[in-house]
Order: sequence, then structure tokens, then C-alpha cells
Amino acid sequence: MKSKDNRSMVVERYTVTDRIAHTVHAVAMLVLIITGLKIYTGWDFMSFHTARGLHMIAVPFLLAVNWILIPYNIFSEGHGFMGKISHFTDHYIFGPKDAARFGSIIGNFFRKGRYPAFSIYDETTGHYKTKLHPLMKILIVLEGTAIFFIALSGVVLYKLDWSLFGLPIASWILTITGFISPLFNLSALQFLRLLHLLLTYWFVFELVVHVGILEFDPHVWKYYKAIFLTGKEDLADTHYSEVIPKYLPTEERP
Repeated sequence: MKSKDNRSMVVERYTVTDRIAHTVHAVAMLVLIITGLKIYTGWDFMSFHTARGLHMIAVPFLLAVNWILIPYNIFSEGHGFMGKISHFTDHYIFGPKDAARFGSIIGNFFRKGRYPAFSIYDETTGHYKTKLHPLMKILIVLEGTAIFFIALSGVVLYKLDWSLFGLPIASWILTITGFISPLFNLSALQFLRLLHLLLTYWFVFELVVHVGILEFDPHVWKYYKAIFLTGKEDLADTHYSEVIPKYLPTEERP
């Protein structure tokens, strides 16, 4: 689609690697949640060994995407060191502008004002200034933290003496946890098992918020199509989107 001055309004919102990362992340997370709850609750829709096997297959995919591919995608944008830092903070860190948008979103919920645009494209630079919902910027930080701690607890639950290149990683985790767990009247292993379970419930909650609330709106479905299939956004659809037009100086009269 083209704008009134015949310029294309369809732009690339997500690269191929962005779409791969999101798809693998989503599938791996769903597999881990379902098989993890099966292992814990004993649901009988699959055997314990099948659930554990699928769980262990999904783990490296989730960690590789979150600790390798996603950081690569984030920091491959922007020019120079400061440009990459600026891109990271503008797109993924909740800042004052996001707080203002979030306040307007809450106001809109109470029928006060218009739902603000959170996907903002700058025609001059040919790049997005920001494209995430303000609440998603908060959830991203919380999710990254949760993945780190659920991975640590998972190492111990997988094997109490697990090591990497001769380093006793599981023993170190148990030792450090041993300084905290007595505060809750738990052993280190009990604390890690409880932490693993609670973080699983956190991911279920986050999934509900991300899919069931933030995006339970037909106007947002265009972003599903973009993140899973096309990678494109038609900025002619102004729901939640805003275009900062290219500056075109007028000609001076002679």
C-alpha cells in the first residue's frame, strides 16, 4: 500500500532472524510449560519419560534463542557502539515516554482519551523509534530474569553433580542457595524445586497477559502475522501505529 504521495507504507517490522527467534521461543516455552507441569503433577496424557525427554530437548532451544540469537538480533541494529546502545534502550527499556503511553493506556481503559500509538516509525531514518507495547518492555526484563533463574534451578534438578568443563556448576548453585534457603525453612534442593515451580507459574501468567490480554484485540492480530509470517507492517493501518513523516522543505519563491 502507498501513502497519499505515492510512497510505500509497507515496511519491515521483523527480520527473518527475529521471526525465527520468536517462533522457536514460543514453541520451546509451550513445550517446557506443558511437560514441566506434567512432570510435577503426574498428568497421564503422556509418560513421565516422554515428558522428561521433550523437556530436555526444548531446554537448549530456549536458552540458545534467549542467550544467543535474541541478543544478536538486538545488537545487530544501530550504527556504532552508542547507536546500538541507543537502539537497545529505545526499543527494549521502559522509559519516561513509555510511562506516559502506559498512563494513557490506563486512561483509555477507563474511557478517557485515545489508545496511544506504541509502534512509531520514522520515515526520515527508515527505522522504528520504538515498536513494543510499554507493558511488554517490563515483561521482557522480568522474563529474562526468570529464564536465568529457572535455568539455574533446572541444572540442579536435572543432575545434582552436573558440571561443565570440569566446573562443578550444580554444586556451586546448591552452595549459594544454601545461604538463602534456611530463611524459608527449606533445604537448598527444596528451595530450588519450589523456585522452579513458581517460575513456571510466572511464565503461564505472562503468557496469559501477553496473548490473552494485551493482544486479545483484532487490530493487534496484524502483529501476529508480522512476527510469525511476513515480517511486514502496513503503516497505512494506524491502529497503535504512528508515522513520523519525512521532512520535506518547501521551495522558496523567487
